[in-house]
Amino acid sequence: MSIFSSAAFSKKRPSRQQTSVMLSVVITTALGLVPGPRVDGAPAPAPKASASQPATARPTAAPAPTPSPGAEPTGAQPSRGGGVLLGNDVSWPQCNKSLPEDPAFAIVGVNNGRANTTNPCLHHQLDWAEDSLGGTGQPTVALYVNTANPGTAGTWWPTNNEYGGKTVANPYGECREGQTDAPCSYMYGYAKAFDDAYLRSITDPEDYLWWLDVETGNTWSGDKNANRADLEGMADFFHSIGARVGIYSTGSQWGQIVGPVTADSSLYGLPSWLAGARTVAGAKNNCAAAPLTPGGKVVLTQFVAKGFDYDYSCI
Repeated sequence: MSIFSSAAFSKKRPSRQQTSVMLSVVITTALGLVPGPRVDGAPAPAPKASASQPATARPTAAPAPTPSPGAEPTGAQPSRGGGVLLGNDVSWPQCNKSLPEDPAFAIVGVNNGRANTTNPCLHHQLDWAEDSLGGTGQPTVALYVNTANPGTAGTWWPTNNEYGGKTVANPYGECREGQTDAPCSYMYGYAKAFDDAYLRSITDPEDYLWWLDVETGNTWSGDKNANRADLEGMADFFHSIGARVGIYSTGSQWGQIVGPVTADSSLYGLPSWLAGARTVAGAKNNCAAAPLTPGGKVVLTQFVAKGFDYDYSCI
């Protein structure tokens, strides 16, 4: 039985008119969220980690090649019949590229490689994702967001517990100007999740499963407690609007960035999506790996084949 609600399996994003796309451009431009070079005080964006190489080694801004006939694994897609049902995840590296046909499910990246940017092909890729065929325990369409904890090196860093027109209930206490500790890290994560849900013209953000993409290729504090607070802020915001949350990473990267998670953390028990496999068989075997946080479960694994990320459902 799937851990996700059955309502997600049949979700279809309403057809978006051109005005919505233009509104997204206007909003993101006004708020300084137009995709572009890294603005968190680090190098230009790099693609999300893949199984073919660690996140730290993934070539910066290298677009995925246009697939040639037969680029997908044999029998990978439902339309081929008799094969393993696989999904795909796509984002800005696949902009203006041909996308895999008939995935069982699709996961679309909201950002342009960094936590404070927008994928310029977001709505085109969501339109593609709507044609996913289903047949697994995964939602037919889900989203993933880049995460980071840049501190005051970023172009924006919180100075209090105010965001989105309200005072946020911060479990770590009061965020104060110039501090990069857990209270302010929590507020940064909360704010980035708020932006992802409301400033990138996502229709009905509460209906999606949101994966938090946690990789060493992004900017992180040397304080694991602050990094954990940052991700808790993101998870808490998404939970506050009724959305579901999961974590994408590898065990080694998660350990470097966050470390152990205790039962009182909002990250405890979240579903895991594991990168690191190189084949369908390897991805299937990774379903038996340890989850990223105690109390959780590995529900999804990833491998790469000829320029595309493929995803195997463990449920």
